[in-house]
Amino acid sequence: MNYIRKIKIRNESKASCTKSGLIPIKALNIFVKLLRFFRLYNAVYVTVLFISNVLSRRKLLRFYSQYVNEGDLCFDIGANIGNRIGVFLKLGATVVAVEPQNSCMRKLLKKYGNNNKVFLVHKALGSREGKGNLILSNSHTVSSMSEEWIDCVRDSDMFFTSTSAFQWHENVTVPVTTLDKLIRKYGSPAVCKIDVEGFEYQVIKGLSQPAEMISFEFTPTPKLINRSIESIKHLSAISNVQFNYSFGESMILALPEWVDDGKICNILLSIPYKTAFSGDIYARFIA
Repeated sequence: MNYIRKIKIRNESKASCTKSGLIPIKALNIFVKLLRFFRLYNAVYVTVLFISNVLSRRKLLRFYSQYVNEGDLCFDIGANIGNRIGVFLKLGATVVAVEPQNSCMRKLLKKYGNNNKVFLVHKALGSREGKGNLILSNSHTVSSMSEEWIDCVRDSDMFFTSTSAFQWHENVTVPVTTLDKLIRKYGSPAVCKIDVEGFEYQVIKGLSQPAEMISFEFTPTPKLINRSIESIKHLSAISNVQFNYSFGESMILALPEWVDDGKICNILLSIPYKTAFSGDIYARFIA
């Protein structure tokens, strides 16, 4: 299957959004610009994010309880301020939380620094050990090590709030380790959640062995769907693996049955690239 060719065809095709579908996007764009003009955006954004995290806790617990048991190990790659850490702890797991941003790590240390079931790793992950460039945003949720992802965010209708409200203003050098190194030090996780704003493929390239289940974010733009497909191919080359996916923060698997790499790639390529949602791909290794 020539996935790259299909990506190019989709990229050259007409946008899938209708004019009526863009009306809410344009209205929200105006609202965001007004908030920025009156210097209220950051306060509103942080409040909405906090409320969203509180409301999502129940569905996160319901979803992860299918895969996490008492005494399991979980990796939270791109932990940010730790909304997944609390869920994994509630389910009885030990958590390795990886986060390169200083501002986020300070919050994680304050909340979990004395918890002997949480190991905080103040690094980024990539395909090899060393150092990397982290591009900081005025919102910690969209800081990224992927210039390609940031460019897509700026150009995409999907991230309409990002183009008008978020800015990337500083480059910092951060230490980088790999998934293989984490597994060697802490053990193999029951669940490895990866959310690193477009750098997922580089993180997954740092894995050479199976883990029970891995999730990573996908972004429905032509270039970034290509990265997701490369991630799927890499995981498929490691061992036997099945896939599923979900949209947004729904935490509901979209497929009634898990599928192979070819089927999940075809599904990703059929998603309109101007859809309003990103999502997560789930990879389940089978013996």
